[in-house]
Amino acid sequence: MDNTMTKIKPNKSSKIGGKTRSILTVLSTGFFAILSILVAIPLVIGFTASMRPGSEMMAQGLHLNLNFKEWMLDNYVYLLSGNEDSIKFFNWFKNSLFLTLISVIGTLILCYFIAYGLSMYDFKLKNTLFFIVIATMMVPFEILMLPLYQEIINFGLIDTTWGVVLPGLCGASTIFFFKQYMSSLPKELLDAGRIDGATEYGICLRIMLPITKPAFAAMAILTSMGSWNNLLWPMLIYKDASKFTLPIGLNTLLTPYGNNYDVLIAGSMFSLIPVFIIFIIFQKYFVEGMTAGAVKG
Repeated sequence: MDNTMTKIKPNKSSKIGGKTRSILTVLSTGFFAILSILVAIPLVIGFTASMRPGSEMMAQGLHLNLNFKEWMLDNYVYLLSGNEDSIKFFNWFKNSLFLTLISVIGTLILCYFIAYGLSMYDFKLKNTLFFIVIATMMVPFEILMLPLYQEIINFGLIDTTWGVVLPGLCGASTIFFFKQYMSSLPKELLDAGRIDGATEYGICLRIMLPITKPAFAAMAILTSMGSWNNLLWPMLIYKDASKFTLPIGLNTLLTPYGNNYDVLIAGSMFSLIPVFIIFIIFQKYFVEGMTAGAVKG
């Protein structure tokens, strides 16, 4: 009888541990809820500002106006009306989409193959090469900007899309992420593929590439956001106004001679749509990719 009572006697330490975990869960949930609200507030303010005339925003500044009776769609109607400003905006939008598409596809493919070689094969200077990749992550882009610009001039790529895309194709952070992700995969998969008669390219493309789908999704989101919002480097390379991307084009609306806030605010809100679409498409794999890529083992 005593033994039975001893077995069913509740463990106080487990109760305390459970309470501690519950408290930590509540605190962490509250913290991230507050953080989410702080992140969302600027977006809400920007959206409400796009529902007011630009002249009113100039007079009153940005503020959270939730009076729905005062909201109007005039800025968006003007943006989609096919006038001169609308044509310029959607030309910038098209240029940004094209540049982002090329940058994302090129970066993911190139960085995947580099990371695959660094993680799946053993060769001389492997660690040295990887150290060089990591070291480049510590160098600010502003330091490399002028040498890169001179190099683009020497190659004759000024005012071309390739002049914008090429310097960023081998992203050190993307290579690092892919390598960390693939380092956690069993190398026995390579041996199994070789036994089945697959070539090295077949193993890389048919066996390993599908497994790294979460890493591709995570890097697709981050790379596309970086390329879509890139302002400084395309501004240096592009000279022809017809090739301007969306960040450059919106920046031209702010001049000493007059500011077109109607198009600027509405266009800024409209430019968020592709980023949201990309995140919705890849968010299924995003958390898995970020978690797996951050841990080796």
